[in-house]
Amino acid sequence: MTIRLPDGQGGLRAYEPRATPLSFDTGAPLASRVVFSAAHVVADPFADTTPDSPAAVDWDATLAFRRHLWSHGLGVAEAMDTAQRGMGLDWAGAAELIERSAAEARSVGGRIACGVGTDQLTAPAKDLAEVRAAYEEQLALVEGTGAQAILMASRALAAVAKGPEDYLDVYGHLLRQATEPVVLHWLGPMFDPALEGYWGSADLDAATETFLDVIAAHPDKVDGIKVSLLDARREVDLRRRLPKGVRCYTGDDFNYPELIAGDDRGFSHALLGIFDPLGPLAAQAVRVLDTGDAKGFRELLDPTVELSRHLFQAPTRFYKTGVVFLAWLSGHQDHFTMVGGLQSARSLPHFARAYELADGLGLFPNPELAEARMKNLLALYGVSS
Repeated sequence: MTIRLPDGQGGLRAYEPRATPLSFDTGAPLASRVVFSAAHVVADPFADTTPDSPAAVDWDATLAFRRHLWSHGLGVAEAMDTAQRGMGLDWAGAAELIERSAAEARSVGGRIACGVGTDQLTAPAKDLAEVRAAYEEQLALVEGTGAQAILMASRALAAVAKGPEDYLDVYGHLLRQATEPVVLHWLGPMFDPALEGYWGSADLDAATETFLDVIAAHPDKVDGIKVSLLDARREVDLRRRLPKGVRCYTGDDFNYPELIAGDDRGFSHALLGIFDPLGPLAAQAVRVLDTGDAKGFRELLDPTVELSRHLFQAPTRFYKTGVVFLAWLSGHQDHFTMVGGLQSARSLPHFARAYELADGLGLFPNPELAEARMKNLLALYGVSS
């Protein structure tokens, strides 16, 4: 059996899907690394919405996907950019998502950390005080659910801050207020162009110094940092300068196998959007690493990098489209609809290549279902079988 896929040059080519998926075991929590998967939201396809209206979420399917991740021993990073935070999911929707997911985590014993930002500010912030107050509101909600807080980068702060001292002021204020250690999140402009110059400088070396100053001033309030700059060398240099006890969670969806495996001077934990579609395989790889078998870990995870680089290709911020597409092909949801209409953000050749790469990795629990759904999408674009 073959399927005809766009060849990227205006034609079609034959592809033969694999018949048997990989088999993944569910199991105990991972031991050698702390691993979070940032998780997507499932839209309600029957809601009468527009791209700029509040998101309509299918809560049953959204929470079921989180139970899927927890069943494999992964933690869930909730209400992050993978959940279309700021790209279809507003603060009201994110707050409900946090409350529902935190309750679900308590019911199943799952690990959860949730994004704290300032996206309730729909107009430009007047000053730093307004940004601090917005952060405080969200921090209180997350801590009130019992979830760990992830202090996300703020578009509002990037717009109003005049220099590094403003970042030191705002983050110092929040860290003093946090009741438990938080994760600091440095999201690069490739994920969100509005974050250009974060930490007070477009010079990444200067920005790194400010970032480290924030941590050094409050090491007891920082569980770890999530670095999403797609620069492996910079992440390694940064993690080697962290105070003892502060973790580095890689957010590098291009170089994660080598960063998680580490070297003789340390390693990164993980908080990754690519672990949404890779969850079971990623968990199995880390269990191999738990035994001390770094080579076996790399043999499992290295082949996934081509898929990840494809999904996260520029414009990187549209990677969510590929993540949800693969969730649909994998049977985790019954449709390929996204909040904000973001299913339109990638091309048919992009989807076809994502399907081919994921199928080649054995990611689809039911390859026949994935093939049938891919053919349905092709037919929608005018490709006859």
